[in-house]
Amino acid sequence: MDTDTVLRPLAVLGGALVVTLLAGGLLDLLLRRADARHGETPLWGLLRHCRLPFQFVLGTTLLRGSYRRAGIPADYAWAVGRALTLALIASAAWLLVRVATAIVDSAYARYAAQHPDAARLRRVRTQVTLIHRVVTAVVVVVAAAAMLLTFPPMRAVGASVLASAGLIGIVAGIAAQSSLGNLFAGLQIAFGDTVRIGDTVVVDGEWGTVEEITLTFLVVRTWDERRITMPVSYFTSKPYENWSRGGAQMTGTVFWHLDHGAPLDLLREQLQRILEGIPEWDGRTGTLAVTDTTPHTIQVRAVVTAKDATDIWTVRCAVRERLIAWLVAHHPYALPRIATSPADPRPPAV
Repeated sequence: MDTDTVLRPLAVLGGALVVTLLAGGLLDLLLRRADARHGETPLWGLLRHCRLPFQFVLGTTLLRGSYRRAGIPADYAWAVGRALTLALIASAAWLLVRVATAIVDSAYARYAAQHPDAARLRRVRTQVTLIHRVVTAVVVVVAAAAMLLTFPPMRAVGASVLASAGLIGIVAGIAAQSSLGNLFAGLQIAFGDTVRIGDTVVVDGEWGTVEEITLTFLVVRTWDERRITMPVSYFTSKPYENWSRGGAQMTGTVFWHLDHGAPLDLLREQLQRILEGIPEWDGRTGTLAVTDTTPHTIQVRAVVTAKDATDIWTVRCAVRERLIAWLVAHHPYALPRIATSPADPRPPAV
């Protein structure tokens, strides 16, 4: 085998590798310095994650432009060129996705630092997440199409594909009606601000927090750590409870069934003492009233408040438990009882 046949490809490959490594190191150095000078934005630090795809783009570009000088036999040169072209398209798409991710994450971080409102942050986070997914999907589709068009047979059938695009679009629309509905529902949720990541919702009787929103499905994490995956079209076509809409503050109720002789004034005083000892209570409301009566008991309701759904659950459980314990210890007669003594005789008729 000719020595030049081996050395020339190695020289081309080694030269491209050296230039790629040097350029990647220089880029990382410049981004580190920019990040140190501009601490008000995390963009430069996030762009450092683009170093690897940048090196792939640069390396494949150098090899694509110089592989013909490597002395590769003609029988293999076309295959090498095609492989390098496909690798260049894929690495360019990878780089674009990484750059878009860095820009989106940086913009959200700066917005979060300037706007501490939790509800607004959840809305922006939801929109940013879905926009990022759309951009990624578009880049991947365009890259895949560009890779396919590098093959001559695909270019040859391009005219016929365009001619039948209308019919294919109709058939695809009918076949993917559900998927397209979820896709548009996802965009509606993102920009209609109906539900956001971090919202507390009740769907189909299940209480939980919205953990993830994509263009097609939504994940709700329940209080017992289960995950419920639902199509996003559910949230645009059916009613559901959103406890975080309009503010995270919550009002909750606690009910007891007590004897008619229960000391209501003492109950109100004890309720205030209990609430003052619960850190999750926000101090807005803490009232107690009789809301119903039966032949054997009265229904007593306490209204309490907290800053969010998690805290209101804690407050309700603590109030219910501590007030029952206080009644058992100090006023057991106030607990509901079943009368077993004979009824008083009716007075004689006059």
